[in-house]
Amino acid sequence: MTKTLIIAEKPSVANDIAKTLGGFTKHDEYFESDEYVLSSAVGHLLEIAVPEEHDVKRGKWSFAHLPMIPPYFALNPIAKTEARLKVLNKLIKRKDVTQLINACDAGREGELIFRLIAQNAKAKQPIKRLWLQSMTPGAIRDGFTQLRSDEEMLPLADAARCRSEADWLIGINGTRAMTAFNSKEGGFYLTTVGRVQTPTLSIVVEREDKIKKFISRDYWEVRAEFVCAAGVYEGRWLDQSFKKDENDPEKRPERLWSKAAADSIAMACKGRQGNVTEESKPTTSMAPALFDLTSLQREANGRFGFSAKNTLGLAQALYEKHKVLTYPRTDSRHLPEDYINTVKDTMVSLAENNNYHQFAKQITDKGWVKPNKRIFDNTKISDHFAIIPTTLAPKNLSEPEQKLYDLVTRRFMAVFFPPAEFQVTTRFTEVSGHQFKTEGKVMTNPGWLAIYGKEASTDSDKDDNTGGNLVPVAKGEKVQTEKVSPNALVTKPPARYSEATLLSAMEGAGKLIDDDELRDAMAGKGLGTPATRAAIIEGLLGERYLLREGRELIPTAKASQLMTLLRGLGVNELTAPELTGEWEYKLSQMEKGKISRDEFMREIAQMTQIIVKRAKEYNNDTIPGDYATLHTPCPNCGGVVKENYRRFACTKCEFNMSKTPGSRQFEIAEVEELLEKRTIGPMQGFRSKMGRPFAAILRIVRDEDIKNCKLEFDFGQNDEGGEDGEGVDFTGQTALGPCPKCAAGVFEMGLAYVCEHSVAKPKTCDFRSGRIILQQEILPEQMVKLLNDGKTDLMPGFVSQRTRRPFKAFLVKGKDGKISFEFEERKAKAPAKGKAAAVADPEGDEAAPATAKKAAPAKKAAAKKAPAKKAAAKKPAAKKAAVKKVVAEE
Repeated sequence: MTKTLIIAEKPSVANDIAKTLGGFTKHDEYFESDEYVLSSAVGHLLEIAVPEEHDVKRGKWSFAHLPMIPPYFALNPIAKTEARLKVLNKLIKRKDVTQLINACDAGREGELIFRLIAQNAKAKQPIKRLWLQSMTPGAIRDGFTQLRSDEEMLPLADAARCRSEADWLIGINGTRAMTAFNSKEGGFYLTTVGRVQTPTLSIVVEREDKIKKFISRDYWEVRAEFVCAAGVYEGRWLDQSFKKDENDPEKRPERLWSKAAADSIAMACKGRQGNVTEESKPTTSMAPALFDLTSLQREANGRFGFSAKNTLGLAQALYEKHKVLTYPRTDSRHLPEDYINTVKDTMVSLAENNNYHQFAKQITDKGWVKPNKRIFDNTKISDHFAIIPTTLAPKNLSEPEQKLYDLVTRRFMAVFFPPAEFQVTTRFTEVSGHQFKTEGKVMTNPGWLAIYGKEASTDSDKDDNTGGNLVPVAKGEKVQTEKVSPNALVTKPPARYSEATLLSAMEGAGKLIDDDELRDAMAGKGLGTPATRAAIIEGLLGERYLLREGRELIPTAKASQLMTLLRGLGVNELTAPELTGEWEYKLSQMEKGKISRDEFMREIAQMTQIIVKRAKEYNNDTIPGDYATLHTPCPNCGGVVKENYRRFACTKCEFNMSKTPGSRQFEIAEVEELLEKRTIGPMQGFRSKMGRPFAAILRIVRDEDIKNCKLEFDFGQNDEGGEDGEGVDFTGQTALGPCPKCAAGVFEMGLAYVCEHSVAKPKTCDFRSGRIILQQEILPEQMVKLLNDGKTDLMPGFVSQRTRRPFKAFLVKGKDGKISFEFEERKAKAPAKGKAAAVADPEGDEAAPATAKKAAPAKKAAAKKAPAKKAAAKKPAAKKAAVKKVVAEE
């Protein structure tokens, strides 16, 4: 008796199919019935590999072997899932299997997974396609009655293969070409590029360039307090004749660009009466849509600081291990139209959970689960639907898993609740011809916000100009201007990307494209897929293109250098999302049968040739770019120093120095100062090979062996003995203050402040304090305060070594002469009923519960102190040296 082999993409789908069709016996790796054999992959089981006869081992890449366009694409099993591939191969080759059904996910990737498995097994059986957008029993049964033919699916299969092979060609050739270029002068400098990762990196680098070039501007806002019979309210001046300036987005109706103008308004309004007009209208706020993977990653990053990778891992565990969430690797925020009964069953299950009982029961009792295109819409679903909870109750979840489950579950319930309702009041107060605006927003019905603990506002809400109830003003009542003051402010540069905002930028990258057709092709797609975006970001971090500092993603010098190289070579395809848009447009045309696979791949081969050709045509000195000619002459011969792609080099002699020593990019002004003074620093922002930050002084020194000048790091390790080991002579220098240990003079020396007796011969004191402490520069004037007054000002720039979070602290001098941290006193908060108070963590990272049952008192006499210790100078991995610094004992 012959049988049909059904291959699903995931074990969970195979289980659903087996339950729906019935009659199956479960074996170790597959199900079997009288009619079917049923098994599954676990995602991708095969990957494209370089054919062995065309491969060149890593470290030996050169232009001689490029471009690499193999005559065929070899496949390699993915090691961790090779056992599953062997099972499927064995099932395909069974003599009684005479037909295959592709039950992988409905979409391009699902088609590719199946086609590669069939290719690897050399399958010759006829193929049918099961196309499912919903996993309800009814949808599965309907799918089997409407199997699609193999011929119908060939265009999609071609598009899937083309996308995979094109990514491989561009990634392999681009990476090897850029690596070969950067390795021309010796060594092996891996420089990875890719269709998705490089435009993503370009987005971050462009933002960093804007931050660096940003020039803050002073501006003023005028705020006033107005007194009426019912109380006091605040207003902000604005220019009612303001018109938006496209050339200057920093201009706003409430901003004044001169202090004189702000003072003039304040003087004109001070003590004067004002006339009030206002408008009040109801508004509503709908609950946000259900989660797809990208929006879940954004939310979890913003709320909990979870990385995109961690969020995907947690969601995958909640899906696979705990089975309490649906499939997470989705780009849809909607549910299938036949999913209403499943949702009702899920609500009944949630009503049995104490955390969600009140809201799930309310949804069920009021019949709020009903057809609604905002939630149930088949046209908004491709491979998978939105992430929602299942009917299973969660058990034994870890704390991060519970947080993510709660995030999804509350969003799921919220989408069925009615909108939140507000009463919004806009009030204008006119004083001496000037208008002041005040806004009040009062929640009248929390609607879906009740799920997040929000209640309707009451009359006791705080009055201000940004929200809450406004004190009423009687009709015709004139108000008195009590206070009016100009506030001095400065414009701020754009914020660095976090993972949450970068995921948004990747998702919306299509909006950056000017061409209408390409922009439409990328609509709803963006750079990467929900399943790959986390891996792209992690890849950029792993390749040292990005650094993660707290929640910020910071591009490295390596990233800036790559962008300079690609732009100089004119390889714009790899720096902008247009390439993805162009591919998506052509692949969609291929899926419709309007473009052939051969035609598309010929274009990809041409693009590959161009990338390699351009990289071959240039060297480090000839890469085009907007480079500087320095004003300060060469320290070796007095010639002109010019910038090129990687270095600053003299045009007359052999003197040159890196643009990125210690992975820190030079600013032109810094190079000018270094060339003129032969030293600069201490400077921060250097990174060791392990990615650890360090500070250093840079010096240009004469090397008689090479008869030239060279750049060196100075960590102060050779300062202590002075010349000829005779100690250090501070004659002519003014001491900053008395040594806290021996009362001798303390002087600035290299990267430290040292007691003169600690560098004398013989040494009689050991006092030394770093000029950089936990990434906070201790300026000489602060050291003067510390030594003479016993305490510095409050300094905001310390960064915890343990948590990587910034914190504020004073440095204080102890009785034993040691330097300690003292933290700003924080007011104790009243504890919630039945809960202990919280003691503030000195770094402000989190609150630690008090041990006493009653509220812990605020710090009584002195603020809490944390001793500091000195670390011996060590060399960082990059230069075998590290800056001496004081680190907090944590």
